Amino acid sequence: MAHFAELDENNIVKRVIVVHNNELLVDGVETESKGAQFCHDLFGGEWVQTSFNHNFRGHFAGVGGSYDPVRDIFIKPKPYPSWILDENDDWQPPTPNPMDGENGYWVWNEETTSWVNVD
Repeated sequence: MAHFAELDENNIVKRVIVVHNNELLVDGVETESKGAQFCHDLFGGEWVQTSFNHNFRGHFAGVGGSYDPVRDIFIKPKPYPSWILDENDDWQPPTPNPMDGENGYWVWNEETTSWVNVD
């Protein structure tokens, strides 16, 4: 099965659907453009293939995430305004997590931009 993400005008993922591989076939070869056209014909909009196994385009597309057409990757939604994207395209807090499970459970407090222990 193939997965396709619908993008809005700002390249934000609106939804992700599953498409049978047969819908991607052109002369026996799977092609993304055929799958994207299939999705467009059914629902309208702009569609880009995403990989459930992370084989291409970085992260698996998720609703609220974004697609960077220049880098040709999907990026997960930013969890907090203060977090920054690292070299692996993962969101990181400004200060490292003090390790969940050690000395309790830690949650991010955006107001103080720090981790809070919530035993």
